[in-house]
Amino acid sequence: MTLSPILDQDNGYMGVIASFVDKTQAFQFSFQTESLEGFSGIIGKDKAMQDIFRQIQDVSLYSYPVHISGETGTGKERVANAIHHISSFGRGAFVPVNCGAIPEGIVESELFGHVKGAFSGAVRERKGRFELAHGGSLFLDEIADLPLQTQVKILRFLQEGAFEKVGGEKRVRVETRIISATNKNLKEEVLAGNFREDLFYRLNVIPIHLPPLRQRKSDIPLLVSHFLREAENQSPHRAPDISPGAMDILLDYHWPGNVRELKNAIQFAMVRSRGDMITPSHLPMEILQDETVQLRTPPSEAITATGHSNSRGKLDAQSVMLALKKTGGNKSKAARVLGVGRATLYRFLADNTKMQEYADQL
Repeated sequence: MTLSPILDQDNGYMGVIASFVDKTQAFQFSFQTESLEGFSGIIGKDKAMQDIFRQIQDVSLYSYPVHISGETGTGKERVANAIHHISSFGRGAFVPVNCGAIPEGIVESELFGHVKGAFSGAVRERKGRFELAHGGSLFLDEIADLPLQTQVKILRFLQEGAFEKVGGEKRVRVETRIISATNKNLKEEVLAGNFREDLFYRLNVIPIHLPPLRQRKSDIPLLVSHFLREAENQSPHRAPDISPGAMDILLDYHWPGNVRELKNAIQFAMVRSRGDMITPSHLPMEILQDETVQLRTPPSEAITATGHSNSRGKLDAQSVMLALKKTGGNKSKAARVLGVGRATLYRFLADNTKMQEYADQL
């Protein structure tokens, strides 16, 4: 709501006009002003990610529990944070909890707090995460790892909006948005007896599934560019460019660690490139040796540790190993991939006995 005074010709006060803006329209405007390539710090222009952005916008208008599923490294906490910050709960705290990282013996005390004398060492009363999230959002990550006994207490809170601290009898009322997440299939956990079915339905009111990076590979160049800019802001040096050959490998790789693994790979490559262009040889070895990666590097962009063409005869063990692996040990084909003459590759192998042994084993 905005208020505007009404004045007469002599600037005398006559009244006021009140203008009201529908909250839904306000959120919609906020969403539309975000770049389609990123929303609340989440990067993606793939259709699946655009759908996620719209889901975030939709659920932010309500206080219902949200359950986010997806593989490790897909950005579940980022999505939870986005839901929190653009909702009415954004005025309060965002309290993340990794349920799998809390020892079973103290998980209830961590979540619900305890009173003085509740157990040995409880010398004072302590607030738990639920109470700290009052007025904000509580993010229960890896919720499938919670003990069944603790699941009962969370279920009761979702039903009644209140809980007792460990060792206490007084009911503590809390208003908080519950957002849960896991990289496991909760339905399978229910069938296996590891997760309560009634709690599953209480948490899964609004499900959001985050696709793995291998299912939205069109976002990889965008993410790489973002991570390079991000690193440049944290360094006195200009971020290096990335060669087409290196990008091809990043697009081929299946990314079991998803966006988190991609970010780590870019940081690793930046360190190895020493400010030069990132080429395939600067990428982590586990990526280069993966069976899903195909070598498509043209002679004009051979794999080197310097970012320059291998036509100058510059070779390194990592690039040669990759070329030999991808060509099944065929030295002639490997030389063509590397952009050097066969004699140059043979001389390199002759000077590197371990590499020669590796080639002979292929």
